[in-house]
Amino acid sequence: MSSSNSREPAPAISLSKVFEYAPDLVPLYEAAGSSVRAHGLEGTRAAVYLVLDRSGSMRPYYRDGTMQRLAEQVLSLSAHLDDGVVPVVFFSTDVDGSTDLELGRHHGHVSTMHESLGHMGRTNYHWAMDAVIDHYMASDSSAPALVVFQTDGGPTSRFAAERYLCKAARLPLFWQFIGFGDPEDNEFAFLRKLDTLAVPDRRVVDNAGFFHAGRTPGAVDDDQLFDQLLQEFPQWLEAARAARVLEWAP
Repeated sequence: MSSSNSREPAPAISLSKVFEYAPDLVPLYEAAGSSVRAHGLEGTRAAVYLVLDRSGSMRPYYRDGTMQRLAEQVLSLSAHLDDGVVPVVFFSTDVDGSTDLELGRHHGHVSTMHESLGHMGRTNYHWAMDAVIDHYMASDSSAPALVVFQTDGGPTSRFAAERYLCKAARLPLFWQFIGFGDPEDNEFAFLRKLDTLAVPDRRVVDNAGFFHAGRTPGAVDDDQLFDQLLQEFPQWLEAARAARVLEWAP
């Protein structure tokens, strides 16, 4: 009789653990799992970061729970790819604050943290990018990282944001930008530019993606959101390995 030791790739955190620590997230966890499988990412391990815009125009999205919802969606994705702990960076003119979002300690956490941070300023991407890079470097990890970067407009310093993105292309970090707000707003032209910066003239690999979640991002279907979050990540993993930016393999 023949036997096999092969096993199906498993998520980083099992469904039973999610039931135990965060039963309210089970539907999101299952939706995230469907997208992970659809993109061929079963068994892939990657750190997951979340960067949240706190510029003044973002106030309605914090007030109506959209930001807390996004955080829970990203946390549910992290349970498939990592340890269910998502480092969160809040930014406006500078880095306003940071925290860890954890399974079982996620209820209202982003909303509460936002309220504690005070003044909401302008929009500067590069300080938040710098904070993510510092955190990743301090972790001594060589695994890939998916950075979900939410904003409702272009940065005050576009030159700095573009420079940081190009320099960060040599690190195993993929930046998935999400735009909230009016899709006709010219502010998003800059994010589209970041998504299409030349390779290899400007950066060693294409290390960014962008999608627009519209004026009511909280109404975006979970399956659609997860599909967009992972749309370009598998291609980046392949390109990053080919360019020796990433030498880790799942």
